[in-house]
Amino acid sequence: MRTEQPKMIYLKDYRVPDYLIDETHLTFELFEDHTLVHAQLVMRRNPEAGAGLPPLVLDGQELELLELKLDDRLLSAADYQLSDSHLTLQPTQEQFVIDSSVRIHPESNTALEGLYKSGGMFCTQCEAEGFRKITYYLDRPDVMSKFTTTLSAEQHSYPVLLSNGNPIASGSEEGGRHWATWEDPFKKPAYLFALVAGDLWCVEDSFTTMSGREVTLRIYVEPENIDKVQHAMDSLKKSMKWDEEVYGREYDLDIFMIVAVNDFNMGAMENKGLNIFNSSCVLAKAETATDAAHQRVEAVVAHEYFHNWSGNRVTCRDWFQLSLKEGFTVFRDAEFSADMNSRTVKRIEDVAYLRTHQFAEDAGPMAHPVRPDAFMEISNFYTLTVYEKGSEVLRMIHTLLGPELFRKGSDLYFERHDGQAVTCDDFVKAMEDASGQDLTQFKRWYSQAGTPLLTVSESYDAAANTYRLQLRQSCPATPGQSEKLPFVIPVELALLDARGRELPLQLVGEDEPVGRSRVLQVTQAEQAFTFVGIAEKPLPSLLRGFSAPVKLSFPYSRDQLMFLMQHDSDGFNRWEAGQQLCVQVLQELIGQHQRGEPLVLDPRLVEAFRTLLLDEALDQAMVAEMLSLPGEGYLTEIAEVADVDAIHAAREFARAQLAGALFEPLWKRYQANREISRSTPYVAESAHFARRSLQNIALSYLMLTGRAEVLAACLEQYEVCDNMTERLAALAVLVNSSYEAEKAEALKAFAEHFKDNALVMDQWFSVQAASTLPGGLQRVQALMQHPAFTLKNPNKVRALIGAFAGQNLVNFHAVDGGGYRFLADQVITLNALNPQIASRLLGPLTRWRKYGEQRQALMRGELERILASGELSSDVFEVVSKSLA
Repeated sequence: MRTEQPKMIYLKDYRVPDYLIDETHLTFELFEDHTLVHAQLVMRRNPEAGAGLPPLVLDGQELELLELKLDDRLLSAADYQLSDSHLTLQPTQEQFVIDSSVRIHPESNTALEGLYKSGGMFCTQCEAEGFRKITYYLDRPDVMSKFTTTLSAEQHSYPVLLSNGNPIASGSEEGGRHWATWEDPFKKPAYLFALVAGDLWCVEDSFTTMSGREVTLRIYVEPENIDKVQHAMDSLKKSMKWDEEVYGREYDLDIFMIVAVNDFNMGAMENKGLNIFNSSCVLAKAETATDAAHQRVEAVVAHEYFHNWSGNRVTCRDWFQLSLKEGFTVFRDAEFSADMNSRTVKRIEDVAYLRTHQFAEDAGPMAHPVRPDAFMEISNFYTLTVYEKGSEVLRMIHTLLGPELFRKGSDLYFERHDGQAVTCDDFVKAMEDASGQDLTQFKRWYSQAGTPLLTVSESYDAAANTYRLQLRQSCPATPGQSEKLPFVIPVELALLDARGRELPLQLVGEDEPVGRSRVLQVTQAEQAFTFVGIAEKPLPSLLRGFSAPVKLSFPYSRDQLMFLMQHDSDGFNRWEAGQQLCVQVLQELIGQHQRGEPLVLDPRLVEAFRTLLLDEALDQAMVAEMLSLPGEGYLTEIAEVADVDAIHAAREFARAQLAGALFEPLWKRYQANREISRSTPYVAESAHFARRSLQNIALSYLMLTGRAEVLAACLEQYEVCDNMTERLAALAVLVNSSYEAEKAEALKAFAEHFKDNALVMDQWFSVQAASTLPGGLQRVQALMQHPAFTLKNPNKVRALIGAFAGQNLVNFHAVDGGGYRFLADQVITLNALNPQIASRLLGPLTRWRKYGEQRQALMRGELERILASGELSSDVFEVVSKSLA
């Protein structure tokens, strides 16, 4: 058991580095059973750090020091101090050179940080603090250096040798080895360093920048995957063009490379010029990747490419500023995806994910501001708050300033800070200077944790023709922050008359109306806005486009929500009205279940869905989204005390009732879309995504009716299709059905056909892990013995264990606590193998306070068992200890 708590690191303690590294020269000698790393660091005293020559403290972990020199003088053990995490020595002048040689063991590195092997390939992952596992260094983002890297390896096994920047030399060595040298002309912190060596094939293309430069584009994969990268290449070229057109950002090197890696803790990494990707975020073709996977590849390729400026050319001063690059880049990639596909559907997907998962994070023990003020393990702060909520903060600035001033601010930010490591304050200051607006109060979004609640009430004065909205904001206490000051909350709204038309919006004191949809700034704890010239009581359409990441409370009736579903011109709010109608109906069913009453579905929901299905003018992707009931995760999040069984029973009852009542329109839409699918080759474009999404959600409802013609259609779709989207959707509804023989046959055939495709097998695992039919834990335990599963691969862990604990709530939360014991066992095992993955699996257990007393006791007991299990990594210790506090 841990006897000493890991050290807490605080933002308030930040100080500039004592020394800087102007040049970094690295040589890697790669062997099968070890690697030698030779590093030459050209260093100098940091003029901003004060006078004198303090000791030089270099970061280093799991390194075997072989030799150390200071200005060509060989040092003995008496000349330095060595610990498990640092190398300390005393410089004798302000400018000096450190030479070191170390031995490391990437072949046994299961944590997948630093240099490690994925299959037969050497690769790196250095963000956040992985470079210290490669060599002794100032491993912090505000130390930026120019890197030159030479790799040496056996040529037959590792014909491809890659690093950051541009290739400048290569050659052969004795004994069948060869070498290559790469030079990156731009200063970067060590976390952006990358190295790859392996037997790889590549697809090559080119892109001509807006200034006329020709850039070589290469995507490297293992030979068997060479036919799955064209979509990623197309996405890359779209990203480069979009970033030039929307942000004026041109790529700066002669070559841009992506490498697909099977074993990777994250989605991808934006290392300068050499992006290393989880293979799940690169490989995509119709037969093996779903529409969602195609869209994810497009988004992640864009995200990592956009980092070239928002993260690489301008980077973080310290890890507390992580959202400076991640929140900004998530906002950029979301806007890119919206432009490439359906803007409304993209917004719906992002908000649904945010409210289900990030809002839960904000309400749990790991709640923290977008810019945290303390952390124990930085890997635990690659969170939805930093990424997704951070993106929402940027979106609010964009909403408040407008697109032209936001672009002016981003131009100023990149121009002012190119080649620097900066802070969130520096970004906001650029926006202020470009726009002339004071964002001082707005910056509370960076420093205050939690999800604000915006409560809105209305009053109408028919005699004066005025309509008044009273808005009150509050934010619950979060760890370390019991009191919250008012945020700046941009509320986009419109007022609809009885025919659904938007009314002109003129506030008291204004000379004339300001449009029919406008943004109000709520800056006080309580604030009222009075509109004049309103001839009839309107219906407000509030928080359009989800203009702020808040919880909205307004007393809409079910009839009003149905009206908004039919008439609101804001696509997001049409969906939102439907979701809130569903929530009200489902909460009524949950109450009926808890009281032991017969369940009765409100017929207004049936009629609302019928109207959607019959309106063929609506975007099919939008219809599919609106037909999707709120998920059990979201219903859990909004419940004061989550009754998992009642939530599941109510939602399944509603689905079955809707399926039965709407069989004919569902069947008609399904058959029409399926007929097009049969006669149209697969295309990864938004209109085709929309058609398949409506087809598949219709099938998921239809299968609940138990009708023979639907089973036949499901089996036909599974067997006769040219794409994974239709095949996997058919498999999923079969797996969740009572057709045992057909289900078993389909699962067997699927596994046999795709047994050599790791990513497709991950989907096979996930479909079964997420099945809510009884016996979920036993199915997952059996699947862990499958030869395609291994705990050493993060994708497998996420696909099976993560899907079970995070998506299959009714089985994970079984009252006997078996799901909790199972997850705790896996966390304890993974703590020794891969601490990052272990800590990320803990999320479902950390929310133990959300449930009733019996489940609370069981979940807390498993957290205590993990804490007492032995020496815990700082990753796991931080999450468990905060969860129990």
